[in-house]
Amino acid sequence: MPWLSRTRRRTAIAALAAALLGGALTAPAAQAEPPGGPLTDLVNPFIGTRNDGNTYPGAAVPFGMVQLSPDTGHSTGYGYDDDHIRGFGAVHLSGVGCGLGGDLPVLPTTGNITETDNAKYAAGYGHDDESARPGYYRVGLTSYGGITAELTATARTGRQRYTFPATDKANVLLDAGQSLHRTVSTRVEVLDSRTIRTAITGRGFCQDTAPYTVYTITRFDRPFTSYGTWDGDKVTAGSRDSTATGRHGAYARFDTRTDRTVEATTALSYVDAAGAARNLRAEGGGSFDRAKAAADAAWERRLGLVRAGGSDRTLHRTFYSALYRSFLAPNIGGDVDGRYTGWDRRTHRAKDFTYYQNWSLWDTYRTQAQLLALLAPRESRDMALSVLRIDKESGWLPKWGYGTVETNIMTGDPVTPFLTNAYQQGLLRGHEEEAYAALKKNADGVPPAGSPAVGREANAPYLKNGFAPYIKGRPHPKPGDSDFDQGASATLEYALSDAMLARMARDLGHDADAGRYAARARNYRSIFDPSTGFFRARDERGAFTGPADPAKSEGFHEGTSWQYQWLVPQDLPGMLNLIGGRTKAEERLDAFFAYPKLLRDPEKTAREVWVNGPYDYYNADKYNPQNEPDLIAPYTYLSTGHPWKTTDVVHAALTLFTDAPTGMTGNDDLGTMSSWMVLSSIGLFPVQPGTDTWGLSTPVFDRVDLTLDRCYYPAGHFTVTAPGTSTTHRYAQSVHLDGTAHDRTYLTTGELRTARELAFTVGTHPSDWGTGAHAAPPPVGVSSAQQQVGRRR
Repeated sequence: MPWLSRTRRRTAIAALAAALLGGALTAPAAQAEPPGGPLTDLVNPFIGTRNDGNTYPGAAVPFGMVQLSPDTGHSTGYGYDDDHIRGFGAVHLSGVGCGLGGDLPVLPTTGNITETDNAKYAAGYGHDDESARPGYYRVGLTSYGGITAELTATARTGRQRYTFPATDKANVLLDAGQSLHRTVSTRVEVLDSRTIRTAITGRGFCQDTAPYTVYTITRFDRPFTSYGTWDGDKVTAGSRDSTATGRHGAYARFDTRTDRTVEATTALSYVDAAGAARNLRAEGGGSFDRAKAAADAAWERRLGLVRAGGSDRTLHRTFYSALYRSFLAPNIGGDVDGRYTGWDRRTHRAKDFTYYQNWSLWDTYRTQAQLLALLAPRESRDMALSVLRIDKESGWLPKWGYGTVETNIMTGDPVTPFLTNAYQQGLLRGHEEEAYAALKKNADGVPPAGSPAVGREANAPYLKNGFAPYIKGRPHPKPGDSDFDQGASATLEYALSDAMLARMARDLGHDADAGRYAARARNYRSIFDPSTGFFRARDERGAFTGPADPAKSEGFHEGTSWQYQWLVPQDLPGMLNLIGGRTKAEERLDAFFAYPKLLRDPEKTAREVWVNGPYDYYNADKYNPQNEPDLIAPYTYLSTGHPWKTTDVVHAALTLFTDAPTGMTGNDDLGTMSSWMVLSSIGLFPVQPGTDTWGLSTPVFDRVDLTLDRCYYPAGHFTVTAPGTSTTHRYAQSVHLDGTAHDRTYLTTGELRTARELAFTVGTHPSDWGTGAHAAPPPVGVSSAQQQVGRRR
């Protein structure tokens, strides 16, 4: 058959094999099974705790309000190379880049209390006597005669069990005045012989923010023998009530000469003290071991939504650890009775949904939002409704929200693709027009001066001139980042969001709006400099500004023009035309990824050519897999007609994720990087964030079974197979969807919902699969004429 095309040869061989095997090739196989034992055994919470992955190893349940974890002096919580623990803080966020949370670090000690600075009374520990698994953390403290600390959690409580040496001076220190960010004021109250209450007001995340308050109540399993408070360096035995603005806390003392174990449960509320008490009553019952078992079961159910087959235990540990981190945030923000504190500082009650908080939208809109929509649609619906509540109560949609406040960290318009994604995934049923009205207001305006939000700060010049100007050194009227400091990348982010909103407007029948937004979706062209062939920032007068060298460009947030040039997922054909067409674009992509070197040694190229430090964002002309602007870039090859190169780059990038403390690629950013790993390993990636398009690449597993919530996904299950996939057999030879040849390099959410199986046939060399004229994802939110131009070229 030498003159048959590769496609026809594959078809003929498959048909012959199917006939010989009686149709066995298309018969459904047994569900994929990971290596034996519970899936929670495969999770390593220490991944990312070194080299500024900024993860935490402590105890939490999926999307829980409480993340009880050790703080070692690292700016964001836990650093694997530190050797002392300052306390077990109740609040943490996985992978944030600046200090945030760490409220109420609690530490067991013995002896007289002579120090009130937790950096000085910190307890020593070593990794040989430390362990963690989902929902549980344990460590042996080498200070204070040797104390074993164990942590577990429910949604709104942190459970602690301390095993002391035999002493009549066993202390539990509740440090209200020190956390990972600035504490403004605190109050501690000893309510009775078993209960201590605090109110902690803090502020700050990378830059200063409005203050927020978290209320805690800690209940011990037995009476303490004595107690007291401290204010600064002064310790006052017997003090029951204290308010301070600096170093401040309370202690409880126990006699452990006969009973060496002390248990404590700390409940949180962002509403009031009564809310914390109510949460304690609802979730604080039962033993420590019972809470630990419940947390483990919750994680086992959540991880069981994805069953990846194969025998490589290290790969499975890396994969399931990433899946675990993907489910850590956003976090429940409301009490058990539905009350929550809105961004208007008032108390509200959520009805028929759970209120969530903590919105790292610039990061999560690219990967995690889509993964959660796929695997946790009920929670994703409530998260989207929570974001709409922020608009309703504060007057504007969020950008980067922590707790009950806006931080304005990062730039662009990330809330639009976040919400349009929820809409396209079918999660906003009954709320479509409400969401559209909020998004339209955000897209067409700027928050008033009295609002804490900055929104699309550079919207006025963007709407007038088609670009956000780069104004270096412009004063910031509000805390946080400014789009004027990052005018070039803000323009690209605005245009992306306009495209996604254009499609939503068209779906809802707002045709005039859809036309306006579709025109604005092409504003990426306004910052293209033909003289360099790259995007460049423009100043207020419209002149290109900053170095002409794209590797040294200015006006791009945490990146360079090289890295941002691919952030046009709404119109890749049009963008590729700008830089000279598909051939020229492929040449540039090959240089960007160091593709010839990558083929020779993928892992070395990823670690030595692509990656520098976790915060080395600038002065680079290569792919940065450690940060968000580049997450979609490998999938650009789908639009140049070379889908196998996407697989080459993706599989090389996946080598950066390992089963070790250094096994994260930069900050995890509330599960963003972890979600990238999960989705890319499965072979489904949201290449057009804000809509329902999933780009395809060869999976790293022979089989992955996804359990989809039947409330939103009638099929119930979706399976991806790639028998024999490996580092050598990684190239797609053919792809079938429910037995029918699928030549496109993407799927839609509708296809995921209704189909059962996506089957890859793999080989050692690239094939012509996915190279057809219409194989790549089509443009989104641009005019049909523009789409045709892109397709012809």
